[in-house]
Amino acid sequence: MDRGIVRRARVAIAVTFAVHGAVSGSFATRIPWLQEHLGAGPGELGLALLAPAVGSLVTMPMVGRFAHRVGVRPATRLLIALWCVMLALPALAPGLAVLWVTLLVYGAVAGMCDVVMNAQGIEVEQRLGRSIMPGLHGMWSVGGLAGGAVGVAAAHAGVDARVHLAAMAAVLLVVGAAAGPWLLDVRAPAGQDAPARFVLPSRPLLVLGAVGFCAVFGEAAAQDWCAVYLRQVTGTSPGVAAFAYTGFAFTMAAGRLGGDLVVRRVGPVVSVRLSGLLATAGGVLVVAARTPPPAIAGFMLIGLGVAVVVPLVFAAAGNAGRTPSEGVAGVATISYSSGFVAPSMIGGVASVTSLPISFVLVTVAMAAVLLGAGSLARRPPAENTDRAAA
Repeated sequence: MDRGIVRRARVAIAVTFAVHGAVSGSFATRIPWLQEHLGAGPGELGLALLAPAVGSLVTMPMVGRFAHRVGVRPATRLLIALWCVMLALPALAPGLAVLWVTLLVYGAVAGMCDVVMNAQGIEVEQRLGRSIMPGLHGMWSVGGLAGGAVGVAAAHAGVDARVHLAAMAAVLLVVGAAAGPWLLDVRAPAGQDAPARFVLPSRPLLVLGAVGFCAVFGEAAAQDWCAVYLRQVTGTSPGVAAFAYTGFAFTMAAGRLGGDLVVRRVGPVVSVRLSGLLATAGGVLVVAARTPPPAIAGFMLIGLGVAVVVPLVFAAAGNAGRTPSEGVAGVATISYSSGFVAPSMIGGVASVTSLPISFVLVTVAMAAVLLGAGSLARRPPAENTDRAAA
């Protein structure tokens, strides 16, 4: 394939990742507006915010068949467009019941789009012959930060969320559509059987999914609990506590954007081992910390440590599966389910023990990433013949 086509596809999929992240970042900033607008209590809002996770986890195992039938490029273009449109809809919900249904669909589209754009990224990576997946996930982080920054500005200016989110949806829809024609047009070989309607991962992919699960567990726990940890354990001010999240997010984004250079030099297995080592050290530092500086440093190490793990797990799954979309779908379902479990598990353990004890779980999960790094060694797709389907 012409190298110019592949290079343009790399730019296009990077833009697609950034657009996906910008939708997520934009929505996150207007959740307080939604709560106030609908008069929702914390419990009601929390229940509504579970809906996207449910939608994603249910639909991700199904999208491989859709991508097989229509091709990865058309699937990516359609789903990123739907994802942008979905940004405008939650703010239009007249009540909590409609919001829950809307967020269920929002999460379904998000999950399916996540799978196919990662599959497209793996196709580009295979043709380039070098690692790009951490950088693509870094672009997602950049998009999320950009969308969040615009959302913060809109909220401070008192812009109605319905206006802000509709405008962002329109802008991002145009940007995503402009990148679409440059994506690789990858289609299944003639005569290849379509994946089952609901694909469960093979045994090798289950191991990869377990590594991804542990990485997302650490990411979700640190992201949701770092500021609370600083306040309750070290007794610092709200401003300093907020810096823990900023440091965590910065090191994770920087680790993803620079991760490809490390992967190209030492390979994915060693990269994940180093990542697990850094994240484990960060977990130990957090558990031991009783003052802000070591706690913040610990969370920054966790962010740096988990940065490249999920992108590399997805790349390994795409290479090991019969098709990239099928491999990513199975592993993504396992990995992202951790984000559903981790925050509540940390809170539950902390409620009966303490936050430092709860972060022992994070440290153990990070050590599991280190121990499971060998599962990312490249293996031919033919080894994965034991797929289960429902």
